[in-house]
Amino acid sequence: MPPTSSPASPNDPRSPSSSRAPAAAYDDLLARVLPLAREQRVWNPSDGPLPSLFVSHGAPFTLDDPQWLGDLFDWARSMPKPRAVVVVSAHWERAPAAMSAAAAGTPLFYDFSGFHPRYKTLPYATPDATDLARRLTGLLGRTPVHEFADRGLDHGAFIPLMAMYPAADVPVVQLSMPGLDPSALLELGARLRPLRREGVLVLGSGFMTHSFAVFRRPELAAHTTAFDAWAVDALTRGDADALTDYRHKAPGAAVAHPTADHFVPLLLTVGAADDPGSAVSAIDRMVMGNSTRSVQLT
Repeated sequence: MPPTSSPASPNDPRSPSSSRAPAAAYDDLLARVLPLAREQRVWNPSDGPLPSLFVSHGAPFTLDDPQWLGDLFDWARSMPKPRAVVVVSAHWERAPAAMSAAAAGTPLFYDFSGFHPRYKTLPYATPDATDLARRLTGLLGRTPVHEFADRGLDHGAFIPLMAMYPAADVPVVQLSMPGLDPSALLELGARLRPLRREGVLVLGSGFMTHSFAVFRRPELAAHTTAFDAWAVDALTRGDADALTDYRHKAPGAAVAHPTADHFVPLLLTVGAADDPGSAVSAIDRMVMGNSTRSVQLT
């Protein structure tokens, strides 16, 4: 969706529906879907493994976009409600991998600025996730995984989850990215793969393209579009090697991803899948020159 005045960025307080109150679309979503969210059937073993997901999370202005919110909610409704969620966001890099606080109701980490103050008052108080934290520690090796008791979910985690599970009734733990090497995220995803058979949703959160330059120069959207098409093709072929080497193999990579942080969570999703070639696009839309494509793999 192109801006109507001077260009905005994914971290800009202006939104596609800026004439309305901040997060009004999110208020509307809650009023419409909360009963459905609470009644969603919870995963059981007969459902088989949950998919692994990659979500383009946007910034707080996602909460102003009714189509984006509705698409995220409908996507979550298309599968059983997970027993828990483990999410790796573009906005937390730390090695070795560490965990966010697992206690119930841990305050969110509002890692953004320049937005209306209301965005920093919206709660997302998830249930106790101690069992998931303990399971993650077992999966990730003999060295204890440090839990940051005062670090809640960052916006790469809580923004999409607020739309997907608006009742805030699913335990969530966020893991840090151990680095920006795509291979490291692919390996981390593989280590998390067993969780899917236990009803835990493995979620990589980034952005299929993440270009600020396209706001200043709309003609650069040709590069983000080309990158998006290349990524779809690589995913369809299950070509993890190409995705890992996207810097050299993808057209428009320098424009679409001047830094790696918003792309490499996709490799987590691929690594957690049983079938790397099973990707299906749940969301496929360009917003202000960037692809919000979000995919699931089995």
